[in-house]
Amino acid sequence: MTSKIKVDNINKVSDDSNIIKKCGTTTTIGSGASNPIVVDGSAITLGRCGGTVALASGATQTGFGRTGTVDWQTTPKTATFTAVSGEGYFANTSGSAFNMNLPAGVAGAIVSVADYAATFQTNNLTIVPNGTDKIGSKNENAILSTEGQSVTFVFVDSTQGWINTMDSTSNVRGAIPFIIATGGTITTCGNCKIHTFTGPGTFTVTAATECGATRNVVSHMVVAGGGGGGGGIAGGGGAGGFREVKTPLTPYTASPLDGYPSAPNRITVSTQAYPITVGGGGAGGACTGSSSAGGTGGTGVNSIFSTVTSAGGGGGGGYSPNQNGVAGGSGGGSSADNGGATGGAGNTPPVSPAQGFPGGNGAPDANSTGGGGGGGASAAGNNGNQSPSGSAAGGPGGNGVTTGITGSAVARGGGGGGGFQACAGAPNVPAQRGTGGTGGGGIGGASPYVADTAGTANTGGGGGASGMYGPGGNNGGGSAGGSGIVVIRYKFQ
Repeated sequence: MTSKIKVDNINKVSDDSNIIKKCGTTTTIGSGASNPIVVDGSAITLGRCGGTVALASGATQTGFGRTGTVDWQTTPKTATFTAVSGEGYFANTSGSAFNMNLPAGVAGAIVSVADYAATFQTNNLTIVPNGTDKIGSKNENAILSTEGQSVTFVFVDSTQGWINTMDSTSNVRGAIPFIIATGGTITTCGNCKIHTFTGPGTFTVTAATECGATRNVVSHMVVAGGGGGGGGIAGGGGAGGFREVKTPLTPYTASPLDGYPSAPNRITVSTQAYPITVGGGGAGGACTGSSSAGGTGGTGVNSIFSTVTSAGGGGGGGYSPNQNGVAGGSGGGSSADNGGATGGAGNTPPVSPAQGFPGGNGAPDANSTGGGGGGGASAAGNNGNQSPSGSAAGGPGGNGVTTGITGSAVARGGGGGGGFQACAGAPNVPAQRGTGGTGGGGIGGASPYVADTAGTANTGGGGGASGMYGPGGNNGGGSAGGSGIVVIRYKFQ
């Protein structure tokens, strides 16, 4: 039978202090800091398998040695300080550069430091040796100047002093995966966000992605205001310039004018505000009284996003004396007058891909006759024609292009139709006025008076030209071009 001794406490005879004390679930050996416990044996086991041996709060250990690591101090240092062997520090130099003074060199001493705010490249941390101690064989300071750097120094001997045993410059940090931005009317399509501006505004990038520069290249469409149609037997307004870039990260069906990957067309955004200009349409050419004279349509206003500017559409030429169409993103058509007028040039100023096409020429004013159609984003405006039999017509506007950048297929950039006038006794039907190009182009007017129409808002469509005479014999005025639009699309998840 095994013998047992059952007691709660074992105390010293001399002063009744505790040697072993059992209180609840805690067993205390010894009686205070002044009474060390010495256990003598070839093998000492503390704790049990699977258990934990812990030092009390504030206690220190000696004799166990180190494993090449430090105890990291989690309160960042923000000013010059002196390091203690066995400790690691986070140095925050975001406010200013400062020093870390090394302790006196003793073989086996170890100190670590890491860049807390990733600002060592801007505000350096200087490592200063103690007295005549060396850092890597030289009694000189060491300067940490790499973003995100962390180092560990071990003191070896008086010859080499402190040697850097670990040096990380990988700067592994959390990163913003996608662009974060505000401004305009925001919608989503799959993994993309779409910012649509139908008037002036600001596209503000609050955070650019840190996961590769290509993610900061945004898809965009910039359409300028369309030109106004001319007054009289006039030319249609040219469409506003149409420019588009589709990046591989934002899948949709782009227009044929996609300018990716041409460097001048790409826009790589950063954390900042980008003012957006959305151009208005040009005014229609005014009627100038009971005569056949009419004014040339106004040029549309440019639309701008960052480095991309789309030019406003050219106004349509007014009637008598013969007036040329005005050059622009797309050119305005010319008036009908003795065959001397020509349509305005498109893609002005020139960009690649072309932002628009020229306007058509008006027919000579001898019999029933028509003005030239305004140029569109994908085609030139058509010429007007004349015929004594009444088969003459105003030139149709050039067609625009279709893109799905907003999440659905929409055509924009159509030229305005040319005006039509029938000669005395000739048949006159509204069908003989110039049709607007697909993508918002206005319809030309016809005489006797059938009203022309304006370019559609936010398509950059050119305004329709008048057909000479309005009610009461007054010359009919041309219609205004449609306003432009700016759309920005990027991946957000």
